[in-house]
Amino acid sequence: MLGAIAGDIIGSIYEFHNIKTGDFPLFSPGCTFTDDTVLTVALAECILHGGDYGEKMREYYRLYPGAGYGGMFRHWAQTGATAYNSFGNGAAMRISPAGFAFETLDEVLAQARRFTEPTHNHPEGIKGAQATAAAIFLARTGGTKLQIREHVERSFGYDLSRPLNVIRPVYRFNETCQATVPEAITAFLESTGFEDAIRKAVSLGGDSDTLACITGGIAHAFYGGVPENIERAVYEILDERLAKVTREFMGRFGG
Repeated sequence: MLGAIAGDIIGSIYEFHNIKTGDFPLFSPGCTFTDDTVLTVALAECILHGGDYGEKMREYYRLYPGAGYGGMFRHWAQTGATAYNSFGNGAAMRISPAGFAFETLDEVLAQARRFTEPTHNHPEGIKGAQATAAAIFLARTGGTKLQIREHVERSFGYDLSRPLNVIRPVYRFNETCQATVPEAITAFLESTGFEDAIRKAVSLGGDSDTLACITGGIAHAFYGGVPENIERAVYEILDERLAKVTREFMGRFGG
């Protein structure tokens, strides 16, 4: 979970000012948390203390109304509307706590579906969330990169065969799971460490904070944590509420 938040914060300043290189300062003055972090922490709180995730997301929306939500989510949060058949990458950006908190792959998949359906009830939205959560579960339980790749391709039908140097020149901003989750997983698969994974995700361009958020959750699980300098910077940027829930979740499920 902390890795996902780190990815969101590091990628935040490049979402609308894309770069196509991994050579950039990790934390610049404008780096901040976005809706990716807010809704991830909301899910972590639900897992820790129970409650309805739909209502918890609406509560966190009211607490952080300027965090950069999409228009459909904002309408949903403000009006009490039902799920809006979304396949946006918001389904995958917020799901990392489910990959860390449950003890079997079947339970992870079931919970990922349950936590996604309040908003992103399109099959592609559910698939994006489940693929991300499954990758995290496999990574934290000793799966190799080859095993993670093969499982995601076999179970979810994503094509993970294109290397980053093929994706990067043609990749553009895209907010769908279909064009975010495979790319984010590929950034993890080609990485040599946590920081390298985040740099590779951001270097693709596109929806940089969400790409790095998804990659960061998987990299956190696979590499056994987040480097101390990155962890320290993340907690300096989070406010007291978000930091408190994150520390509690990490203490219970973070290794």
